[in-house]
Amino acid sequence: MKFGAIPVAQAKGAVLAHSTSAGDHRYRKGHRLGAEDIAILAASGLSEVVVAVLEPDDLGEDEAAEAIAASMRHRHVEVKPAATGRVNLHAREAGVFTVDAGLIDAINAIDPAITVATLAQHATVEKGQMVATVKIIPFAVAGHLVQQASGLCAFSEIFVVNAFVAKRVGMVQTVLPSVKASVLDKTSRLTEHRLARSGSRLTAERRTPHEVPAVAEAAKSLARDHDMVVIFGASALSDFDDVIPAAIRAAGGIVVRSGMPVDPGNLLVLGHIGNTAVIGAPGCARSPKENGFDWVLDRVMAGLEVTGADIAGMGVGGLLMEIPTRPQPRDLSAIPSVPKVHAVLLAAGRSSRMGGPNKLLALFEGKPLVRRAAERVLASKAESTVVVSGHQASRIREALAGLDIPLAHNADFASGLASSLKTGVSALPEDAAGALIVLGDMPEVLPADLDRLIEAFERAEGRAVVRASHDGKRGNPVILPRSLFSAVAHLEGDTGARHLIESEGVDVIDIELGAGAAIDVDTPEALETAGGMLQD
Repeated sequence: MKFGAIPVAQAKGAVLAHSTSAGDHRYRKGHRLGAEDIAILAASGLSEVVVAVLEPDDLGEDEAAEAIAASMRHRHVEVKPAATGRVNLHAREAGVFTVDAGLIDAINAIDPAITVATLAQHATVEKGQMVATVKIIPFAVAGHLVQQASGLCAFSEIFVVNAFVAKRVGMVQTVLPSVKASVLDKTSRLTEHRLARSGSRLTAERRTPHEVPAVAEAAKSLARDHDMVVIFGASALSDFDDVIPAAIRAAGGIVVRSGMPVDPGNLLVLGHIGNTAVIGAPGCARSPKENGFDWVLDRVMAGLEVTGADIAGMGVGGLLMEIPTRPQPRDLSAIPSVPKVHAVLLAAGRSSRMGGPNKLLALFEGKPLVRRAAERVLASKAESTVVVSGHQASRIREALAGLDIPLAHNADFASGLASSLKTGVSALPEDAAGALIVLGDMPEVLPADLDRLIEAFERAEGRAVVRASHDGKRGNPVILPRSLFSAVAHLEGDTGARHLIESEGVDVIDIELGAGAAIDVDTPEALETAGGMLQD
C-alpha cells in the first residue's frame, strides 16, 4: 500500500485518508473513490488528495479483519460485521473467558498492521459482552500477512466462552454466640446474588455449631444431592487443619487447596466430596466486593477444573480492587442509585425522501407521528426527554403543544444526523448516565420496548451500549453510556450512533424487540404501509 498525496485525476480506486468536501458533496475518510467522485472533486477545484493506493496483493481493512476473524476457532462467541477495519467478537453466553495467549501473541507479532486484543484470561463475561476485537490499523494490509495470521488460527482454538451451567448449591454456615442471625441472613442473600449470574440457585442451607463433626455431617448430607457446597465459617481459617478443611476430610472428601494468593480472599478452601465441589468461603465473601471466592466460584460454575496449581498461580493480579466493568452482586441494603437514563427524541430531519411533506407530521390514527413518539417516550421509565428540532421547527413545536417536553433547536440540522445527536446529548442534565436515542420516525416502538432497553442498561450498571434488534439485526432505539458522550461531540455529517458504537469498541448488549426495532418510514410507501397519512 502506498500512502500520500496524488493528483485527483490519478486517484480512481484509491482510499481517502481524510474526510474531504467538494461543493455539496462530503466524502468520508476510508471512502474508495470512483470515476464519478473524481469528476466531482476535479470540478470543485481540488488538484490533489491524500489517499492510500492499494497494491494488487493488498486487502482492504474490513476484508482483512473479516478474513482473520473468520479463520479463528472458538466456542460460544459471535462474530460481528466489520466496520472501520475492526471486527468485534461477543459472548453468546454468560460464562468465563479463556484464551490461548501464545496464539494471540503470535498473531500480533506478524506485523503492526494486524492486531488482536482480548479480555483477560478467566474474565467473567455476560451474554452479549465483547470479548475480543480484530483491528487492522492502516487502510489495507498485504494479503500474505493476512494468510499468515489465518494460518496460525487453523489448527488451534483461540478462545472460548466457557458457558455457565446452572447448579444446585447447598450452603453451610457455622454459628458461634458472637455471630448475629442478621449476618447469616445477609450472607445467604449475597450468596444467592452471586449464584444468580450463572443461573444457579441456593436450594438448601444448614446452620451448625463451629465444630468439625457437625460441619462434616451437614456438608456430606448436602453433597449427596447438590452440585456444590459452600461453607461459611463463623471463625476465620487459622490453620490448614482448621474446622472447614478438617470437616471436608472427615466427610470423606479431599482438600485441593487451603489458602490462596488473592487478597481479599486469602482464607479460601477448595475441596471435593465425591463429585461435588466444596468451597470454604473466606470471610470477605460476606461482602459484595470482588474477592478470590468469585474467581474460584465462577470457574467451577463454568465447568473449568480448578487445581491447587491454578490457585497458586493467581498471585499476579491477585491484589484486588473492585473492578467496575465486572458484574457484581450488591448488598441489598446498600445498592447505589440506578444509572439515570434521559431520552433524546430526534425530530430535526428534512424528510428528503418524502418529496416535500414532513414525515414527522404525518397522521397516525389522527395524531402527528412526532407527537405519538414523544408521548411514548414520556410514558417510559426515562428520567426526562428532550426533543431536537430543526427542519420546520415551529410546526414540530405546534405538534407537541401541551406536552411537558423541552425542545433543543439544532440550527445546523442540514449538515446531517451528527449535529442533532450533539445537540440532544449536550442538552442532557449532568446526572445522565445514559442517553436513550429515539428516532422520531419509528411508529411501532412502544413504551414497554423503551423500558426493556433501560432495564438492560441498569443491569449493566450504565457501562454498555444497549441497542434494539430484530432477528439478530441491529435496529433502534439505542442507549449510549456517558463514556461515549465526549465522542458524540466529535461526530460530523451524517455519522450517527451506529458508526460511533463500532468505532469506539465498547460493549454492546442487543435486546430483541421484534419488528418495531426495524420499522422506520423514510419513504411515502413505507409510511403508508405503516398506517400513516402524509400532510402538506
